[in-house]
Amino acid sequence: MGIQNWSENVILVNLCKEPDLGEELQTVIEMVGADTASDVVLDFADIDIITSSSIAKMLKLRKVLRDNGRTLLFSSVGPKTKSIFNVTGLDTVFEFVDDQFTALASLQMVN
Repeated sequence: MGIQNWSENVILVNLCKEPDLGEELQTVIEMVGADTASDVVLDFADIDIITSSSIAKMLKLRKVLRDNGRTLLFSSVGPKTKSIFNVTGLDTVFEFVDDQFTALASLQMVN
């Protein structure tokens, strides 16, 4: 798994491919439930496709973070994956940035 505490208040997740993606997302949900002071960056660089189950976990992760006033950013989302978010209307629910560097920099400027 590619979960790391990038800084004191940012968790960086280099997502793994399905079918392990769901398990990885569940781990992150548990982490932010225990540590309510962290923002999360999900990096999609290695992801081509996602399942509805993984999308549901992303929505749950977003809710946990928002309930604690924290941020969830998606970075490096490829065209195929982005089209899934577009078709489902979730492109307006989640916040997308071009790459991991941009995501981390924007969170550092806010915190």
